[in-house]
Amino acid sequence: MPFNELPDDGAMPAPSADFADEAKRLDVLARFETETLEDDPELQAIVEFAARLCNAPVSIVTTLEKDRQRFLAKRGVDQRETPRDVAFCNYTLGTSELLEVPDAPADPRFADNPLVTDGPGVRYYAGQPLVSQEGASVGTLCVIDVEAHPEPLDEFQREGLAVLAQAAMRRLEARRNARHAKRIIAEREERLRRVLEGLPQVAWSADAAGNFDYFNRRWREMTGGEPPQLAEEWRPYIHPDDAEAAFAEWNRCFAKGEEFEVEFRMRRADGSWAWVLSLAVPVAEHAGDPVRWFGTVTDIDEVHRALDERDLLAKELAHRIKNIFAVVIGLASLKARKQPQHQPFAEELTQVLRALNRAHDFVRPQEGPVQESLKGLLEAMFAPYGETDGQPCVRVSGMDTPVGARAATPLALVFHEMATNSAKYGALSADGGYIELRIKDEDDAIALSWNEFGGPPVEDGGARGFGSRLVEMSVTGQLQGTFERHFVSSGLVAELTMAKAALTD
Repeated sequence: MPFNELPDDGAMPAPSADFADEAKRLDVLARFETETLEDDPELQAIVEFAARLCNAPVSIVTTLEKDRQRFLAKRGVDQRETPRDVAFCNYTLGTSELLEVPDAPADPRFADNPLVTDGPGVRYYAGQPLVSQEGASVGTLCVIDVEAHPEPLDEFQREGLAVLAQAAMRRLEARRNARHAKRIIAEREERLRRVLEGLPQVAWSADAAGNFDYFNRRWREMTGGEPPQLAEEWRPYIHPDDAEAAFAEWNRCFAKGEEFEVEFRMRRADGSWAWVLSLAVPVAEHAGDPVRWFGTVTDIDEVHRALDERDLLAKELAHRIKNIFAVVIGLASLKARKQPQHQPFAEELTQVLRALNRAHDFVRPQEGPVQESLKGLLEAMFAPYGETDGQPCVRVSGMDTPVGARAATPLALVFHEMATNSAKYGALSADGGYIELRIKDEDDAIALSWNEFGGPPVEDGGARGFGSRLVEMSVTGQLQGTFERHFVSSGLVAELTMAKAALTD
């Protein structure tokens, strides 16, 4: 039985043969740390009552250690211990039955015992064993008299002494359990402390009033300063250009009890500035309890610089592509001036190139033109493909919906790829060919139907090239929708759905 469990009926457990081995018994006894229970008030109350119950001047709660018998609580004696080898309680080991000695000099086991032949001159002894929940004998609750008792304890006294012994044992078990629990908590706290101190991030905590009460050592390593106690004391460590936005977001999240997430530049110990990601969450142990805040500060400077370099490269690439468009348009215009007979063709080619240049802008992250509606973006995208029979080659109809900046790029990639494929193989590759793109509202989603007409005969070869995979990944991933295509006699039919939430993000 685990030592922190007690029998349902409260009875003293029976001793176990496993603890006949003295070393094992002493190991269990050591776990009680009995020195912490000397003169314990609860145990003292037990011995006082036991003495009155049994009409004896002396009562003791004892434990049997390796070389001594320790008195945890005592009445009627001054000593704190006796040698182990003279203890009457030795005869209670391995049993849960009361040991009663009415006349010690007449008992062969104790007739020569120094406690009998010398002071204090013990004549009467009754000891109720104390047995741990594992089944190890640890000591007794005993009563002692210097006068023999011709009459043994009556049934009521025996039962009362057993109940008092159970109470004493419960006190020992409760103290052992409490100290064991404290050790477990202390060990867990120490493990948590080692984890927090070993983190590569700054880790901190704050109370419900916003007082910062813990920072791991990473704070000093990163900043070289003392940990702040109030939010405003962070200000010297946050770049002036980032501070107002960071504090405004912290104050908002703190007031509403919402998770906090902000990037800002933080001053390092050497005076340089590094981009960090600051995260914090409010936590309450129980509903209605005051929250505590736990947060981290993570150095993301290398990642931030890599993203900046990537954006710079993308901008440079886009700039060079636009320069290519400008050069081609300039060359076409120059040739037309030298050969006037080609002027109409050159003007048409120039218009197409300029339209393609505008369409290219939509796939430039954060640098392209702003289109706040789906139809506006699509019409601008398809302008380079011109008209047939006085109508656009790509005819957009149906409802309109707002489009956010994040959704513009995947939308442009999807429909640029589809229009490019149509110009190579489908309706836009033939004179008079056209596409109908219908937009329909479907509750939380937008449905788009792409239908090609007037192109060359087409069939599904089954293969999916990079462009097709790019379209499908963009629709199902960033736009949180679906993409299906099939071929009919008139040409390609593609059915797309896109989440409204993803379009407006």
